[in-house]
Amino acid sequence: MSEVRLLLLPGDGIGPEVIAAARQVLEAVGTRRGYHFLFEEDLVGGCAIDAYGTPLADETLARARAVDAVLLGAVGGPKWDHLPKAARPEAGLLRLRKELGLFANLRPVRVFDALADATPLKPDVVRGVDLIVVRELTGGLYFGQPSELRREPSGRWAVDTLPYREEEIARIVDLAFQLARARRRKVTSVDKANVLNTSALWREIASEISARYPDVMLEHQLVDSCAMRLIARPRDFDVLVMENLFGDILSDEAAVLAGSLGMLPSASLHGRPPERPGSSAIRFGLYEPVHGSAPDIAGKGIANPIGAILSVAMLLRWTLADEQAASAVEQAIDRALAAGARTADLARPGESALKTAQFTDRVLEHLEETLSS
Repeated sequence: MSEVRLLLLPGDGIGPEVIAAARQVLEAVGTRRGYHFLFEEDLVGGCAIDAYGTPLADETLARARAVDAVLLGAVGGPKWDHLPKAARPEAGLLRLRKELGLFANLRPVRVFDALADATPLKPDVVRGVDLIVVRELTGGLYFGQPSELRREPSGRWAVDTLPYREEEIARIVDLAFQLARARRRKVTSVDKANVLNTSALWREIASEISARYPDVMLEHQLVDSCAMRLIARPRDFDVLVMENLFGDILSDEAAVLAGSLGMLPSASLHGRPPERPGSSAIRFGLYEPVHGSAPDIAGKGIANPIGAILSVAMLLRWTLADEQAASAVEQAIDRALAAGARTADLARPGESALKTAQFTDRVLEHLEETLSS
């Protein structure tokens, strides 16, 4: 039996609810696939501020360094909005990514057939969408200096800095090409090269790297027109690569395609994934649903756990290189949705909605089938 050490950081709001669901799925997979998951748990975000006085304690960071993977829920909430930016819950997540060197954030967006009519868009527009946003995670505006807000007698002013070095751009773009080789061999590099110097550099480097991948098509797309095209013609896209801020915004926009922000998983990696999932040994990663802490529904037991469960599938794929188990989890969700299971954010008027635990039970039932087949 393979021993795997995992650190659970449920965080704030609905984080503990969806991570509880994710853990159940992991345990079910472990039983069938011969993994002995050793779970540790700690605090991050607002709950860590309350308990430790900081959004990420040094001891928690050390524990993250010592495990095979981290599974995180969500951070933040209005309770801590009065704090300075550097002391808010989100600062804990940013530090965790930065200190662990997690520069590559993979955000797949797949439209399940059963949910093609669950979005505000026409089913014919979203049916068959299968794309992945590759977001640079440790550079750009979120980390650039200076970044400050000042109040002076003449008035208030603020500044944020958007820096990118050549090596930061090259490694994330190269990763996008590697992923595209295992998919439909198309990369869309998103920038604002008509205005920003960082984007002009990004475009130049993307073109240089493209020359090393003659079997992969590269297209450049301005971020504003990409936002429109993502809604109008989403099937045009395969792998999209972009800087930190653009990736944050466009991946949330892409959640509309999938039916809900609660649908999207993510993987944050510090190294290049293999060209074919399943072809390498354990690779450290941090896995989390894309959604936030949703304090308005926290504690009600109605959160959508799909993003967290699909993050488990990504953990199985990228950290444990177990493509069969990862696919089984994805198929279990597909079958649950096809059988009519819906959480409140996915249910149409008149449809019954399952609570978080009920939906998880449905997934577990189908997971037993997919792991047995």
